[in-house]
Amino acid sequence: MDSATTSQPATETKDTTLIYRQSRWTRLTHWLWAFSLFFMLLSGLQIFNARPQLYIGKESGFAYNNTILQIGAENTDNGPRGYTEVFGHRFDTTGVLGWSGPPGQETPRAFPAWATIPSYYDLGTARVVHFFFAWLLSATLLVWLISGLINGHIRRDLAPRIEDLRKLPRDIVDHAKLKFHHTREYNTLQKMAYGGVLFVLLPLMIITGLAMSPSMNSVLPWLNEILGGRQTARTIHFTVMVLLVLFFIIHILMILAAGPINELRSIITGWYRTDPPAKHDQPTERSA
Repeated sequence: MDSATTSQPATETKDTTLIYRQSRWTRLTHWLWAFSLFFMLLSGLQIFNARPQLYIGKESGFAYNNTILQIGAENTDNGPRGYTEVFGHRFDTTGVLGWSGPPGQETPRAFPAWATIPSYYDLGTARVVHFFFAWLLSATLLVWLISGLINGHIRRDLAPRIEDLRKLPRDIVDHAKLKFHHTREYNTLQKMAYGGVLFVLLPLMIITGLAMSPSMNSVLPWLNEILGGRQTARTIHFTVMVLLVLFFIIHILMILAAGPINELRSIITGWYRTDPPAKHDQPTERSA
């Protein structure tokens, strides 16, 4: 899986080189993760609506003062209003969070109907959808990690090297200027971003998800203790979700800025158009 190959030749033109950059396995896992995270996000927001508060600690309730996030609705002189409270600071979020819906049909709910699966309140269905795609994502990530270690893809293509770290300031400046270099290798920021998602955020999401599962408490009783309790695990889980959404937004913006046709062709067909190579360079194959 995902091993380097020379069976796909690079095609040169006067100004660019078309190379086979993304293997079939890389493209398959990319779309499996994308679909899984999409359904996990929307079903997860539905699950969150059942209890739209986040806490730090092992316990929660009226006797505790450990709420860090709360989304709800309240009656005011101007009618029902939605609010979001973060670390004790309250913001009016009527129409989006806390109180939303078609005009005249608004209802109190943390996240609006268009942002949840299903759109109507159904905790049981949301849990089924969420857990199905959670296990699909976990299995795909595990197989990808094992294959990536065996065939050297992680070491070869994702692990930052000393020279990559030296290039980091220049990469930051180039990205700020929307100046992109289309090459076979990932740049330093790409390696750090992809590595952060694949080796930190996704595993942390899986671990915190397991910690919240009552059925896993008997199998892994120590997991909750390490994470500081089920409520803390839930808060970490939610925070990771927010970070993944931010990554997705930045990822899409970078695709649009770097050339959406070229980027999408790469992740759909595997072929990627690079900048003109130096005369002494000979294109060779690599798997991504």
